[in-house]
Amino acid sequence: MGIFGRKNTSTAVTTTPRPVDPALAALTGDYTIDSAHSSIGFTVRHAMVTNVRGSFGEHEGSLKLDGSDPAASTASIDVKIASIDTGIADRDNHLRSGDFFDAEQFPLMTFRSTRAAHLGGDTYRIIGDLTIKDVTKPLSIDLEFNGSATDPYGNERVGFEGSAEILRSEWGLTWNAALETGGVMVSDKVKLNFDISAIKNAA
Repeated sequence: MGIFGRKNTSTAVTTTPRPVDPALAALTGDYTIDSAHSSIGFTVRHAMVTNVRGSFGEHEGSLKLDGSDPAASTASIDVKIASIDTGIADRDNHLRSGDFFDAEQFPLMTFRSTRAAHLGGDTYRIIGDLTIKDVTKPLSIDLEFNGSATDPYGNERVGFEGSAEILRSEWGLTWNAALETGGVMVSDKVKLNFDISAIKNAA
């Protein structure tokens, strides 16, 4: 990312380290994503006039949070393609087929983070590699930290939500159909949506 503005003409720049928030530092640790209370979904334009929304019902992953140095935090997510659900069985079967994900040959979509950044306030950016159909490309996800809590069972939880946009054709998802009025049936641009609840692992 760049910072745009007037050129700095001073000969020396002094930076003061940002003080660590004790509450944030206390969150440091390893976490397991609670798939029963998390969602990974998508939104894509259909027939140029409306949006189709779907989700993946089966996924698992982990987070390693460093409250003292958020840039050292990491994330890993595995998504089972066959669990795709858009509310229409025929459409879901088409998405699982070789026209799209080819779920039988490529059963998983994965994300492995490579770096992270604190953008300010409760906003973070995590950058990593998204793999679909054995194609791996970089993905940047902006996340909002929703807070932390101890649930009635004594689990320490954290929550994040965020989104990212991809061009599905870059991962080999190229199927489409032309419309008589112009345009195509399915947009190339897809919005990915993340709503994550994770439980801190026992020490």
